[in-house]
Formats: sequence, structure tokens, C-alpha cells
Amino acid sequence: MNQEKQIKWSGEPTQPAIDLLQEEGNVVVCPTKVGYIITVSDKKGLERKFSAKNRKRNKPGVVLCSSLEQLHELAELNAETAAVYETCWQNDVLFGAILPWKETGKTYIPADGSEELMTDVRGTSCFVIKFGVPGEQISKALWEKDHTLLFASSANPSGKGNRGLVEGIGDQIAEEADLIIESNEYVASIQPDKSIETRYEQGVMVSFVDKEGRLIPEQGDQRSVTPAPVLIRKGLDVDKIQMYLSDTFNSWDYRHGEYY
Repeated sequence: MNQEKQIKWSGEPTQPAIDLLQEEGNVVVCPTKVGYIITVSDKKGLERKFSAKNRKRNKPGVVLCSSLEQLHELAELNAETAAVYETCWQNDVLFGAILPWKETGKTYIPADGSEELMTDVRGTSCFVIKFGVPGEQISKALWEKDHTLLFASSANPSGKGNRGLVEGIGDQIAEEADLIIESNEYVASIQPDKSIETRYEQGVMVSFVDKEGRLIPEQGDQRSVTPAPVLIRKGLDVDKIQMYLSDTFNSWDYRHGEYY
């Protein structure tokens, strides 16, 4: 791995990463609560991400949100779906859900063709909160400065984990990246009772949309409701998130891997 492009996270916002992501086409690898991710901010960066990962383009893109205000600005929510995000936010729980974009939210997507690569065929993306301090700092700085969005994907060849180690991102991604922020200690600190073999390497993902990509309707006190939220990927804090879903919805499904 090229050591010249690797820096250690200091605990403070990583200004070199913020600077790079404000320029066209750059790729930054960043630590999160569950491992390393590739972060980009425009179409050229997205193209480089797909190339480095050999990743299929049919999956919804991941949008990293540094605040609930940003989430509400970008994505379509109702009171019930927003309540789950709120609970996760208050408890510092990594959470991502597939949601439709607001029409006004789409105006923040770079007008360079990024939308095609950031959404699936239904026009949805996965909006993620509480993904880890190093990336949250970058996302916050970009959004607060000029409403630049931060797009992400796991920093490993598709289908393979990085084990929460910068050494695990693979040569192809390491070569493609313009900057690599290293903090194996931060990743390990999130699941201190787990080993590299037993730790979660991903966050929970829930679908809050129906088969056509429309936001699921509120349930109220109804039971046996369809469509309902679907937990489509287990991961860090899945036990807490299942409880949060049960607190808000009488009906929700567990179908790990359904979308993928």
C-alpha cells in the first residue's frame, strides 16, 4: 500500500479529505464504526468507485447524512419512519434506510449525471446516519460549507470484507484512492468485545419503500399491514434497531438479503 497517501485520523476533522472532496473526481477512504468506506462527491468519483470495487450498478447509492436536518432536507419521510431515525440518532446507533428523494432534495445532487449512479431504477437511495465520527466530521464540513453531498460504499472488493483493517481494503482500492485515513483503533473500539472474526462488518439496512420505490404509508394502530418496513441487512446493533422498529410499527419484516 502506498504509504504516502495514507494519514492517521487525529480525532479532528480531516482537512485534507475535506479539501479533496470539494474538488472534482477525488476518492477518499475513511474509517467508520464497521470498517472502511470509499467516499466521493460527484460522478467522476462515483465512476472511480465502481471501477475500484468491480461493483454492480443496480444497488441504491449510499448518502451519508451528518444531521437529521440534512436527512429531512434530502429524503422523503413520514412521522413513523422519521421516528426510527430520531431514536437511532439519540442513541448514537448506525442506521441506514432506503428512501425516496424529495424533489427539492434532488437539487443537491451534482448536475453531472451523478443521480443515475446514486439511485437505483426506482429512484431511491440509502440514507445513513451515525456512521462514525471520522466520516461524520467530513460530511458535516462539506454540507455546512456549500451543501456538498458525501456518497459512500464499503472499501473492499464487492462481496469481500475489509475486517475493519486499512490493510484489508485491497490493492485495487488502495491504488485508486487519493487519500486513505487510517484508524484501525477507532473501528475496533466500537465493538470491543468482538474479534476480527466475530465483529459486524456492516450496518443494518432497512427498506422504507414499497416495490415501486414509494414511501410506505403510516400504520397508526393498524395490524398486519402491507407494505411495511423490511429489514434487508443485519449488522451492528441489529438487536437495538429491531426493538426500535417494534416500538414504532406493528408490522415489519425481517428478510435479510432480499434486495441484494
